[in-house]
Amino acid sequence: MLVKTLGSAVYGINATTVTVEVNVTPGVNFFLVGLPDSAVKESQQRIDAALKNNGFKIPGKKIVVNMAPADIRKEGSAYDLTIAIGILAASEQIKSDKVGEFVIMGELSLDGGLQPIKGVLPIAIQARKEGIKGIILPKQNANEAAIVDGLEVYGAENIKQVIDFFNDDIPLERTIINTRDEFFSRLTNIDIDFSEVKGQENIKRAMEIAAAGGHNVILIGPPGAGKTMLAKRLPTILPPMALQEALETTKIHSVAGKMSKNVGLIAQRPFRSPHHTISDVALVGGGNHPQPGEISLAHNGVLFLDELPEFKRTVLEVMRQPLEDRVVTISRAKFSVEYPASFMLVSSMNPCPCGYYNHPEKECVCAPGVVQKYLNKISGPLLDRIDIHVEVTPVSFNELSDKRTSEKSSTIRERVIKGREIQHERYKNHEGVYCNAQIGSKLLREVCQIDEAGNQLLKTAMEKLGLSARAYDRILKVARTIADLDNSEKIETPHLAEAIQYRSLDRENWAG
Repeated sequence: MLVKTLGSAVYGINATTVTVEVNVTPGVNFFLVGLPDSAVKESQQRIDAALKNNGFKIPGKKIVVNMAPADIRKEGSAYDLTIAIGILAASEQIKSDKVGEFVIMGELSLDGGLQPIKGVLPIAIQARKEGIKGIILPKQNANEAAIVDGLEVYGAENIKQVIDFFNDDIPLERTIINTRDEFFSRLTNIDIDFSEVKGQENIKRAMEIAAAGGHNVILIGPPGAGKTMLAKRLPTILPPMALQEALETTKIHSVAGKMSKNVGLIAQRPFRSPHHTISDVALVGGGNHPQPGEISLAHNGVLFLDELPEFKRTVLEVMRQPLEDRVVTISRAKFSVEYPASFMLVSSMNPCPCGYYNHPEKECVCAPGVVQKYLNKISGPLLDRIDIHVEVTPVSFNELSDKRTSEKSSTIRERVIKGREIQHERYKNHEGVYCNAQIGSKLLREVCQIDEAGNQLLKTAMEKLGLSARAYDRILKVARTIADLDNSEKIETPHLAEAIQYRSLDRENWAG
């Protein structure tokens, strides 16, 4: 008897429905075809043990399992349940009338229990797109799939529950989630706040400007000055994610297997902070079986690189193209996948190896030329993509012991949202441009016009501070964001003056 069940294969952040055809005829042997990898081939042993431990068995006949389309490689153990149900239905051990109406996915334990799988959200989205009735999968993944409306989602703890469902003995409980309620309930669930940061008002102001314009930031300062603390709180002042952004972010985390247990939707902007020993593949994505890297996991959020000069130069250089294109393309001989990578880069560094260059109280013990050598670990092209350079100074005892509470993240976020709304209106006719940080040279001349007084100020600053040519465009972009926060149509001289302060590393002889 021939029976068809449905599974799914995930490539990049999209899924392709796989038809698993099982044919049981008189004879002997078990054949699994359709370009399966080793994990799929090993499913026979897992299925055999799981069925025997639940009162069923693989029939002693000729069994041919074909996974179509046969030209797509099938990877992983998520097809165990698909194949097992197909075998039971084809050998008439269970009813087969409803089997082809559902996408069935799950990894089997030897006792028949179901283990969670990766990439559930893209699988569910594709199933709905193709008009499939529903999806049956491990209970831990049910909430994630249930955020896709118009799809019946059933979570099972073991294969016995799935068998009973198809035999009409015991119905499975359908998982229903109101996507919008789930989204909005998680939207304001924030544990940290800018009000916890004592002092550093000028740095908070720089972070507000960065958030409003989508600018990349580098914080330079001695150990213990609060660089990491400030960076971790940046997502709390970014505009809340739209539902579409949340779905896109959840898809990436789902494919990477980074979803927390029983969490359906990621509603908070991601904050990723990889260690400086990370490899370039782990940062950008790839591998033998391509997976999203840290920059894709930070999509719609913040990527924080602490101690930037300690990262390997090759690792930092591979970020240059994603910072511009906001997408990562991983190409292999037979296929290529794309992962979105629209993130804000926030990095921090000590000014020198000992950490105390330019410190107001402690003396730097680095030898002559060491400071410049340390800074040279960061290439010019990468630095060129960072709009705001901020020097972080240590917090004094009086500021630390001050009982007054600082401004809350929610208050700063309101100003950021207003600034983003102005930019959204300005760039609505420019595809791919959503904030000031993304504008190109041609659009820059159009939206960042300055008067004669501003022009003179910029000229004087470049001559006296020795600012490099690349600082010119960056200053104009940041000044445009400051003007937007000030609700000013034109870039005024004070806006330019403030923007000039945020180019520390471009000053000649900054490192002595």
